[in-house]
This record gives sequence, structure tokens and C-alpha cells, in this order.
Amino acid sequence: MKVDYIVAEIGSTTTLVTALNVKKDNEGRVYVEIPFQGESCTTVLDGDVTIGLKDAIRHIEREIGDTLTWDKIMATSSAAGGLKITVHGLMEQMTVKAAREAALGAGGIIKMVTSGKMRKSDLKAIRNIDPNMIIIAGGTDYGERETALYNAELIGKENFNKPIVYCGNIENREEIKEILNNEELYIIDNVYPGIDELNVEPARKVIQEAFEKNIIKAPGMSKIKEMVKGSIMPTPGAVMESTKILYDIIGDILVFDVGGATTDVHSVTEGSSVVLDMLINPEPKAKRTVEGDIGVFINSKNVIDLMDIRDLDGFTKQYVREHIKAIPIENKDINASIMLTRKAMDVAINRHAGVIKRKYGGESGFIAYGKDLSKVSYIVGTGGALTRIKGGEELLGGIRYLKDEVTMLPRKGAKVLLDRDYVMACAGVLSKENKEAAIALLVQSLGID
Repeated sequence: MKVDYIVAEIGSTTTLVTALNVKKDNEGRVYVEIPFQGESCTTVLDGDVTIGLKDAIRHIEREIGDTLTWDKIMATSSAAGGLKITVHGLMEQMTVKAAREAALGAGGIIKMVTSGKMRKSDLKAIRNIDPNMIIIAGGTDYGERETALYNAELIGKENFNKPIVYCGNIENREEIKEILNNEELYIIDNVYPGIDELNVEPARKVIQEAFEKNIIKAPGMSKIKEMVKGSIMPTPGAVMESTKILYDIIGDILVFDVGGATTDVHSVTEGSSVVLDMLINPEPKAKRTVEGDIGVFINSKNVIDLMDIRDLDGFTKQYVREHIKAIPIENKDINASIMLTRKAMDVAINRHAGVIKRKYGGESGFIAYGKDLSKVSYIVGTGGALTRIKGGEELLGGIRYLKDEVTMLPRKGAKVLLDRDYVMACAGVLSKENKEAAIALLVQSLGID
């Protein structure tokens, strides 16, 4: 059987492969044939993720009773530790935050953040982390210059042999080129060009390009280019791409991706004008947070530790521990997975959304910190925990704020959509090759009219 595309999502525990054909109806509208999907254990620990990738393709072949061939194969990956990034800027709530937002939105896992001039201990920490990428920021355009140059000098002398992204004060560009002339260097627009001004999209784009170029250096990924001839993206970055596409179709959106190791939250919304007037620091329109310690399988222990009597539905923590499964099938296992998923979502949304606080002192009123989700029209669920277990829609609806007070959480009018075919990551990387097909795939999976 011949298909147009194979898209592999190589996760920390499972490799999911989607095979699809792109068609046009009689009126010339693009649609995607119901995709075939196969899965296998991720084989990064075997030193070669293509073993699991081939096993997942064979799973499809067993289902269809035929050999599978394709025009192009693409992939997303969070295996081998994902896209590990360290970020080094000037001010914590300004350039550091902007660079961090860019890295997260591109699908990165932030392993270290520093503000101000770095120390020798910071360099030692970078070497221990062994990141996939280093980001240097600092200074608004035509503002402070010294810190970014100082940090670049220190980093350059260490010969980390890692891609370095510079996204600070544009006045430093020539000096940065000279300092880091022996490194794989990407110089892009400042992520914080002016006070209260974020510019994260150029950095996100180049971070993903650098990831694709360097993914073959990650443990277990050296043979990936033997099979994958198309785009390779960090899985969270691909989900963010799909989230931005959906924003253009249906408006302000919030996406939960609950996995075995992490829980990601993506949002694309400007927020309300009321809250914007109260914000202390600017927030990006497209924001991602990742809870690297919160998952329903590998990191389930951390979720259980956070649970209290209200989360357990009359059961015990021991009951949940005894029924944790990577792919729950029995009712007791499903019940435990639902409780873990609900708690993971609760923790993640409260870390993603901002808060409103009353001002004290001479001037009365309120101030706001963080991301405003109150104008979100749609709450979307993807990932195995929400799409493969019954009750995903109810869990998504449960995060809405049902009272009438001013809040930065989604309101009771927000509608719930489920990624029924589990294709958001798939559509994100597909959009790099065929955006029309990616849109059609998302519309079909989410049941958008």
C-alpha cells in the first residue's frame, strides 16, 4: 500500500506512527483519508530509535495486511531528553524571560537559566547538563551591551561544541561573531528589543532549525536521517505549530498535552483588555509551559505526592500506585489514570495561567502577573492520557472557571475539543511540508465544522 506521508512521533516511552494520504474532493477541497496508526516502544536505550520506528510501521502493516510504502517520512521527537536548552540573559523579568519563552515555544526543555554576568560555577553546570543548545540574550536594542558580550566570552572559551543562539542587543552582533567565530552560531532579532516588548517568533524558528540539524547527535538518534528525509521537529514545538494554526481557524485557544513524562500547556491568546491594563510584565501571544516533573506514567510518583483527599475520589494513594499502567486497559487502571490526568492538568494550568492580586499601599486597585486565558474560546486535549481514555472531554471542561469574578483562567463559555485521532504533533510537522493537509487533518480530528 502506498501513502503520501509517514509521520513518526518519537516519544520518551512510545513511538507513534501515522500514515496518511492527502486527497481533494470534487470541489477541489483538500482532505486527509482516515489515517492509519501504529505504535511501538521507543528504542532510544537500544542506541537506535529507528528500531522502534520500524516496529511501529510493521504494526500498521499487520493491521492493513499489506506492505507500506511512502513518498516522504517526517518526525517529531522528545526522546533522548528532548531539546535541552540553557538560557543566559540580563534581567530575569525582561531579556531572560523573553529568551526562555522563545525556547519553550520552540519545544525546548529549559535546564538552566542565568541572569546577569555568569560565573565559573555556571559554566561547570552547563557542562554537567550537556545541553543541545545555548541561548545568549541581554540588553534592549541600543541599550546595555556589556553583559551579553561578557557571557559570550566565557562560553566561547569553554568550547562546548554546541549550537549557540544570540538574540540580544543588535549593537553586539559584530563582536558576537568575532567572539564565537569557531562555534555553530545563529544570530537573530532581539527577543526583547524594547521595554515591555517581546519578539519571540524569530528565535523559535531558528531554534527549531538548529534542532533539526543537530538531532542526529543525540543518543540513539544517529540513524534517524537514514529513514527520515523530511522535517524533524521537537514534539512540543510541533504541537505549538498546530495550536497556532488552530488559532487562525477558530480563535483564542488553550491546548493540554498530558503525557507519561511531562504535561505541556500551549495557549494562543492576547487576553482581555481589562487584564492587559493590569499586567506588570508583557506575555507572548503564543505561550507554552512544560511541567517536566508531571506525567501520568514515568513521573506519576510526583503527581501522586501532590494529590490530596479531594483528588482521590474516595480511593487512596496506594490504590493509584498499584494501578499505574503505560497503556491502561482494565477499569481500575483507567480509573487511576483519570485521577492522575486530572491532577496533572490542575497543576499545569495553575502554573501556566497568571494571577490577579490586590494592590496595597497608597494606590488602590489590582495588578496582574502572567498569562491571561480568560478570553480562550476553545480548550483542546491531545496526548495519550486525554485522547485514548474515555472521559477526556469531561476532564478538559473541568478546568473552566465557573464563577463571575475577574479571573485569568478560561471562562465557563469555553468549548471543549478532543484530538480524537491524536494527530496534533503530526499536523504540526506536516505543516512544514503541506500546510493545507495539516489544516485538513486538524479539522477532521477535532471535529471542527
